[in-house]
Amino acid sequence: MTKILITGATGTIGKNLTRHLKDKYDLVLADIDFSDFPDDLKENAKIVEADLSKLEEWNGLLDGVDYVIQLAGNPDPEADFYEDLVELNYFLPQNLYYKAAESSVKRIIFASSIHASDAYPDNVQVKTTDQVRPDDLYGVSKAYLEALASYYAFKKGIESIGIRIGDYKSDDSELGEDTDLRGMAAYFSARDMNHLIDCCLEATLDEPYLLVNGLSNNTFPRLDIESARVKLGYEPKDNAFEKLNKL
Repeated sequence: MTKILITGATGTIGKNLTRHLKDKYDLVLADIDFSDFPDDLKENAKIVEADLSKLEEWNGLLDGVDYVIQLAGNPDPEADFYEDLVELNYFLPQNLYYKAAESSVKRIIFASSIHASDAYPDNVQVKTTDQVRPDDLYGVSKAYLEALASYYAFKKGIESIGIRIGDYKSDDSELGEDTDLRGMAAYFSARDMNHLIDCCLEATLDEPYLLVNGLSNNTFPRLDIESARVKLGYEPKDNAFEKLNKL
């Protein structure tokens, strides 16, 4: 069975993806602490508690792994560069790619963020081919990750797909009447994220590196998702504008 490593598995997206993938793949789940992780998601998965910002913690972790879904990192847009971002958002992904270069990993799928390009005006629909324009230092760290993945793809042959994740919502209860137009334009449902990950796992790439935007099928999308449709066969189903009109 195909083996997938999910880093940052205890986060919101990590738990939802684990639930989505656990019956179809052999999962290795890695994070620093699983004390609050649901027991049913641990079943038939290998649990690895490790500080992945330390290079030595990667020893043996990629053995037999076919795909990596890289979610680990500090997701706080207000995170301090020195205290919160350097180890988790710079050292950790470098450790992954450094070790992947010595492994048989087929592809890395990594979580970038809308924050890498969210300093564009609200009336601009941002493409992945547009110049990066981060709106905070967290976004800068994601732009670094995109560059890192591109370097290892074209120079070291490690295939990667990056997803600039929009405003991810685990379920519709997180959408409310107070959600503004900007929030609706950036909406990304868990169902569509799961589908996009399926596409990333199954697609054949023309080049070893691909960056796509991850949003739902919103009436007025903040990010352009055409490349995900064309390159990956992504067909999102959810639309924040339609959902909120029904509340």
